[in-house]
Amino acid sequence: MKRKGAFLLLLMTMVVLLSSCWSKKELTDLAIVAAMGIDKTKDGRYHITLQIINPGNVAGGIQGGTQGPPITIYSASGDNLVEASRQASSRISRRLYYAHTNLVVVGEKLAREEGVNTLVDAMDRDPEFRNTTTMVIANHSTAADLVKTLTPVDKIPANKVLKTLEFTQRKWGDTVKLSLQEVMKGLQSPGEETVLAGFRLIGNHQQGQTLENLQESAPESTLQASGLAILRKGKLIDWLYEDTARGTVWILDKIQGTDINIDWGRKKEAIAYQTVRQKTRISAQIKSGQPHIYVHTRVEGDIGEIEVPVDINNPKVITKIEQSLKKEIKKEIKKAIKHSQKKKADIFGFGEVIQRSRPNQWEKIKTEWSNVYFPKLNVDITVEVYVRRAGLRNKSFLSGVKENQ
Repeated sequence: MKRKGAFLLLLMTMVVLLSSCWSKKELTDLAIVAAMGIDKTKDGRYHITLQIINPGNVAGGIQGGTQGPPITIYSASGDNLVEASRQASSRISRRLYYAHTNLVVVGEKLAREEGVNTLVDAMDRDPEFRNTTTMVIANHSTAADLVKTLTPVDKIPANKVLKTLEFTQRKWGDTVKLSLQEVMKGLQSPGEETVLAGFRLIGNHQQGQTLENLQESAPESTLQASGLAILRKGKLIDWLYEDTARGTVWILDKIQGTDINIDWGRKKEAIAYQTVRQKTRISAQIKSGQPHIYVHTRVEGDIGEIEVPVDINNPKVITKIEQSLKKEIKKEIKKAIKHSQKKKADIFGFGEVIQRSRPNQWEKIKTEWSNVYFPKLNVDITVEVYVRRAGLRNKSFLSGVKENQ
């Protein structure tokens, strides 16, 4: 009897502890937010634009032209993000669900005038919002225009932005895809500076919001990765483009792949080099009370294209190519450092490197780091470049053509 009583007590305890479906959320009751754009109104309020997925239209497609768009846009304003979100809820028949929000777009005007710190705090505080969400800055545009634009190929525009960032970073290397968590880390660094990817609307923003934009072989409006935004204390202060942006990504050790062109003889950009792997290490020393930074970049890659006859089998030729590549990469890194020093923005985390390796010395210089030490910082750059392969042929096809002439 005692054993039966103990077994019964155990069963009753398990029943009490089982939570069942007390927190269930029916899909038919949820409005899944794929992306959120945040702007500032003229009267100083927050204006949010929500990109909500239409599940039936995404699954069925729009090729026939009979179905509606894959997303629906809702907008609302409020004194803060919470109020704006609640205002938006009054227009939607379902509960706003932010757990699948993979993209946050901040309007350029808002980023310049007020910054992103308040927004980051609000999103990080929300238990439903993921800190892996990607954040970008609208380049010369409002966040609303970017979020409202319909994109071909990727039916959900938020996915188009995320994939474009990933492939641009992997293939070209002049941008970075940063999560909300990484942005917070950068803004909490000693200099309180970081970078964010920029995105731009190309074409007519009104045309981009219509289904006709999806039904054309050459859409009049599209979204494009455009530059790196420099943030100081959360506010946008400048944009980086092309070589300066890529030089920044070199130092940040986030180059996944890129192409580097060098001159050969009298031919400009005659040889294309494709990076396969790269590693950048940063170290610091204090000499006579002055900080010194050492940047060491090691690059391996392949020859992608040759526009002039070149004897790849000759080791001296390979060495000459590697030397030219070193100069090109070093020039981009120097350009990025010079630009950031001019703006007094330590977007590379040099101050954090000094803080970790020389904490006692850092305490003496940290108050004047951004205004005194960083703008005149001595940075020693070392670049190693190796050509590992030359593609499917060693002897250039152009060399054979020249021999037969």
